[in-house]
Amino acid sequence: MSQSVQRSKDWSSWHERLHKKLKKNQNLLPHHATLLLGVSGGQDSMALLKLILDLKRIYKWKINVWHGDHGWHEKSFEFAEELQNWCVQEKINFFCSHAKKEQTATEAKARDWRYQNLQRQADLISTNNSNSPCERVLTGHTGTDRAETFIMNLARGADLSGLSTLKEKRILYKKINLIRPLLIFSRDETMQICKRLKLPVWLDPSNKNLNLTRNKIRHEILPILEEIHNGSGLRIAALAERMSQYKENQKVLADALLSHIQRKTDHCLDRAEIVKLSPSARRTIIATWLLKTGISKLNSLQLEEISHKLSKEQPPGSSDLPGGYRVKWNQDVIELSSNNY
Repeated sequence: MSQSVQRSKDWSSWHERLHKKLKKNQNLLPHHATLLLGVSGGQDSMALLKLILDLKRIYKWKINVWHGDHGWHEKSFEFAEELQNWCVQEKINFFCSHAKKEQTATEAKARDWRYQNLQRQADLISTNNSNSPCERVLTGHTGTDRAETFIMNLARGADLSGLSTLKEKRILYKKINLIRPLLIFSRDETMQICKRLKLPVWLDPSNKNLNLTRNKIRHEILPILEEIHNGSGLRIAALAERMSQYKENQKVLADALLSHIQRKTDHCLDRAEIVKLSPSARRTIIATWLLKTGISKLNSLQLEEISHKLSKEQPPGSSDLPGGYRVKWNQDVIELSSNNY
């Protein structure tokens, strides 16, 4: 570490942890990159913004902030203005979008609205500065968020591959990557960062709404797990990360096997080859095949049922799938069709 970093009074163990992570993975947030941070004003996103601002002197980033006003409470517009004033005071480029009520009526719609606007803003930044395109969008998701998502998907009955959520890096749109640098931190740590570094925080009242699934897990389930085994949230998050790595390895192997058993002429699967596989391998291959056709909403029970029906001793048959599709099979092949035909 340089002496300038060591002597900085603002340098903390949190800065050091993120700095080490970025040095280890230099493609995550490379030097001189143009960054767009999605900042809600809550403790997680404010902690992210502060750490990135403090590390800017080392990495020479160009930093931009986007805020989404969901309109979920009466002070949302006021919060957006206060956050904008703080960013202007800190000489940070600030952008804001205000949602219409129907755009954020559900958790899923709100998430889609946020990512669509982040994508558009990144494109606009790139258009205005083609020499330094904005190809990295950052969010303040923590390891605690990853644990919550893991529990939520587990309760929904997701297959093993479906438990690997909130990747550190994924494609958001074309060349734009979504980056989550704070997955190595817990929500308790982001609260400590905000207190220690005296950051303003705008608390969204909707975060206390227990009618929202994530909030119920956050305020009722995870605290019980932490009481039983302190640190369980980060351990669950670490398991989710291992599951993500498992999923990547599984995908490589499944793609290789799928290319062997898929008939090139009619894009069907060779049932004689499928029945040779173990039930778990058969489920993986079927899930991979269906995913390539755009069917991604099967849960583990549905996959289990289809896998069983495709075993050697079972007769020809069919099974309806989400999106109006149907998978059907005879003694020789397994094929996908549309129920509309």
